[in-house]
Amino acid sequence: MNGLYRLICFSLLTICLFPAPAVAESVAPPPTIEHHQLALELSPESHRLIATDRVTVEGGAPGQELAFSLAPTLLLERVEDLTHCQDPCEFAPSVPFARDRSSSQTQSQRILLKQPSANPTGGAIRLNFVYHGVIDDPPRDPRHLRFVTPSETAGHIGPEGVYLSSESQWYPDLDDSLATYDVRIALPDGWTAVTQGTSQADTSRWIVSTKSEALTVVANRFVVKTRNWKAQSGQAIQLATYLFPDDAALADEYLDASARYLDAYIPLLGAYPFSQFAVVENFFSSGLGMPSFTLLGSGVIKRHYTQPYALGHEIVHSWIGNGVFNRVSQGNWVEGLTTYLSNYYYYELTGDEAQAREQRRLMLLGYSVYVRPGEGYPLKKFAQKSDEKDNAIGYQKSAMVFHALRQEVGDAAFWRALKRIPERYLGTVADWSDLERTFQEEAGRDLRWFFVQWVERAGVPELALSGLRAQSIPGVSGRAYPVEATVHIAQSDEPYRASIELEFVLSGGRTQRALVPLSAAQQEVVVPLAEPPVAVRLDPHYHLFRRVARSEMAPVLNLYVTDEQRTVVLAQGFSAQPDPFGDILQRIAAQEAAKADAVRTTVLQSGASRQPLPPGSLLLLGDPRENPMAAAALRSCGDHVRFLDSGFSVAGKTYEGAALALLASCRREEHPGSVVTLLYGVTPQALGRVARLLFFYGWQSYVVFQEGAVVARGDWEDRMSTEVRIETR
Repeated sequence: MNGLYRLICFSLLTICLFPAPAVAESVAPPPTIEHHQLALELSPESHRLIATDRVTVEGGAPGQELAFSLAPTLLLERVEDLTHCQDPCEFAPSVPFARDRSSSQTQSQRILLKQPSANPTGGAIRLNFVYHGVIDDPPRDPRHLRFVTPSETAGHIGPEGVYLSSESQWYPDLDDSLATYDVRIALPDGWTAVTQGTSQADTSRWIVSTKSEALTVVANRFVVKTRNWKAQSGQAIQLATYLFPDDAALADEYLDASARYLDAYIPLLGAYPFSQFAVVENFFSSGLGMPSFTLLGSGVIKRHYTQPYALGHEIVHSWIGNGVFNRVSQGNWVEGLTTYLSNYYYYELTGDEAQAREQRRLMLLGYSVYVRPGEGYPLKKFAQKSDEKDNAIGYQKSAMVFHALRQEVGDAAFWRALKRIPERYLGTVADWSDLERTFQEEAGRDLRWFFVQWVERAGVPELALSGLRAQSIPGVSGRAYPVEATVHIAQSDEPYRASIELEFVLSGGRTQRALVPLSAAQQEVVVPLAEPPVAVRLDPHYHLFRRVARSEMAPVLNLYVTDEQRTVVLAQGFSAQPDPFGDILQRIAAQEAAKADAVRTTVLQSGASRQPLPPGSLLLLGDPRENPMAAAALRSCGDHVRFLDSGFSVAGKTYEGAALALLASCRREEHPGSVVTLLYGVTPQALGRVARLLFFYGWQSYVVFQEGAVVARGDWEDRMSTEVRIETR
């Protein structure tokens, strides 16, 4: 009977491990994997793995189909039923397991099984998967020029290292499972594996007792250093580094920084969710946060990647994203909150208000540069970043939305709600509606309007001041000077409900601030002042997320990058042979070729110097003194940049030496919102490293390099907070 039934099932391209289903009496929860017990043997030289995975599945209805995903390069030898048979029930390896033919076979295979019709264990079933095969997708350089992304790979086992992530599909999984893990890893002598959770005494076994979305395993020839550490809260946490021998001396620097960030965030977010935190060096470019460890490329390890936006960001992910999860199909709030706490709030927490203000400014700029009017989408639709626009919405706008929420509900309610999130949702999934409910509970009032406005609506407000005047009115105890200001909010539909700061510059040199609530497309406000005002600034500290006009920004390379019309002007003597400028042109061409709707960049050779300057933004490569067209373009810089025989002068300071290079951007006043950007090296050798990393220096008006390292940077005039003069009567 069982054998006959099995053959019938195979003829229907469906694997049926169990008898025919009974009719379900009620709706059962979807089937998910609760636990994996994995035994893994890795062979880096041959790119192969051999594995068994005993999975515990709960939920689902009798007879329901179970669709397990597995990498297409892995051969499933057999599946054993450990629930219903004293001896494992096996299928002959010669019989092919059914696959879901609707999915891409290059991306995954779907192993289709059936739930039993009756389960004597109360619903849970245990299956043992035995499989082997090759995982060999060598990491490739990221496609983006100005956007830091990890190298692209679906997983790799090789002599240079092992990286097995959820994208590798290296173990059988069911969609939307949150599971615990017990994994044993066998490797060649001299190799060490790292994964999530707690390492056992022999270091080849790891136990993950906190539920996780996926298990990532990395391995290499590491030098391991551990530190038994106790946080200021009293929690004991093992800190560790897994570094390559050449970088082992950096261990204490990373251990110290890890302790510093954990002490900063435990009071805000509650107990650290794991027993250890490790910094692990990777054999390809990456900056990834996993439950209980971060995986950093060797290049960034060498660059002392301990800043708040770097290591601090990955540590915050321990709570937000790796402790509490989100379903990207329902919107990714994780990256915005993590960015707010690490990239921004750490500076406020440590008293560095100047840097905190600068981070708010950069977030406004990032959105305004990369998200053109009408091209934004609601924050709730952000899933993950694939380009600069996604980054501006899902990271920068989202971070500032949490800043706005904090201002709306007040610090006390905001921080109570923030700590409540991991208390309530650790090891489970939370979405925007769960956050809305939590903040409403702590604030004690309805916040539906806030989440509709900032999370479910596309775009951001655009603000302008006009009709400003001051009038002296006699008062009982002297004179008061009310200022009548009309604030226009330019937007396509209903106005935003927000508060905006106005900073008045008084005749005596002092300033006075007023926080003005806005709820209309335009409204008039009257502010009493102690002295006559001479000017007013709109949102001078960048607390409200809003669009900034390109003409108001300081001139920077990123304005060239995002201009609708771009032209490269080459200096005389340019050679088609490989050189720093040729590499830049090749990278620009490669990036534009990858985008079907990209606006192509025009390249003007030195022979075209008699032509008038084209509109839009210009990138000058080389010595502008050798090219009349480049020299004419550089007049936009006025006295900001001057050239010397063996160097240059920038912002009034002189730099001389053969190893110097300069990146400078200036406004094209005749073309508002466009810039002229110059890349110049005193010698060709000074440009090598600068040219390779050119597009990562896009947010300053000028950057001075010596031997490829930044020695000075700054901005010319920034008009984002320009004073508007007031007429006094």
